[in-house]
Amino acid sequence: MRYLSPNTLDDAFDLLTTHDLTVVAGGTDFFPSRQRHELHTDILDVTRIDGISGINLSDSRWRIGAATTWTDIARADLPTAFRGLQMAALEVGSLQIQNSGTIAGNLCNASPAADGVPPLLTLDASVELGSIRGFREVPMSEFITGVRKTALSDDEIVTAIYLPDPPKGTVGHFEKLGARRYLVISITMTSVIIGLDENCQINYARVAVGAASAVAQRLLSLEADLIGKTPEAVEVSSGHLAPLSPIDDVRGDAAFRLDAVAEQCVRAIAEAGRFHG
Repeated sequence: MRYLSPNTLDDAFDLLTTHDLTVVAGGTDFFPSRQRHELHTDILDVTRIDGISGINLSDSRWRIGAATTWTDIARADLPTAFRGLQMAALEVGSLQIQNSGTIAGNLCNASPAADGVPPLLTLDASVELGSIRGFREVPMSEFITGVRKTALSDDEIVTAIYLPDPPKGTVGHFEKLGARRYLVISITMTSVIIGLDENCQINYARVAVGAASAVAQRLLSLEADLIGKTPEAVEVSSGHLAPLSPIDDVRGDAAFRLDAVAEQCVRAIAEAGRFHG
């Protein structure tokens, strides 16, 4: 087993076309998942590639480099619409994992309970994929295709996440339900972004839920029904939760998860409204 750590994207792309490699960007999911099993593939560590980390705004789009850590995201000076993403950053693993784990690693791991995915869905994110063939962007809603499955080809790596500059005055919030504060897989999680008009009624709404379906989902029907309501007057029906398909497992059954999501939506929208005020 070889551990390869290129400094340029071109070198990384060349290695991907000539070697059988497993790509890591922080390794906080990959290495624990191996437990005591031997590694039989070479490792390509992308975290030292020039220009693949950091956060900046250009041409009304935010760019988060693939190797940007959750600590970097939590500490960044970002609009209030990103507040849900920054709250999620503080819920990823533990402080040590937040210092090493990256946004691209969280996405490529493609866990149904990946904390970063619902906030990115509410921010209308897209994922930039690069290879020796060039670059392409895939909407966040199409990047994760199933449990541990993504739209990445074998010769591609995630190079950046792009997010349109959100409407001014919009506020994000994130709710996570777990058995403890740190180092816990989410039972359910909900991320929202709302905007309010001069009458304190919602005029912009994004709601996404994770750990309640194979892939995190936007609740489009709920988003539509929120328009014109005040944050304190929100009601969540079973119809709003129809896109979800929670499972029964040791952390909670499907009915409990649906009840939890409904409560999280109400709380998250109310909290975003209070922060807005």
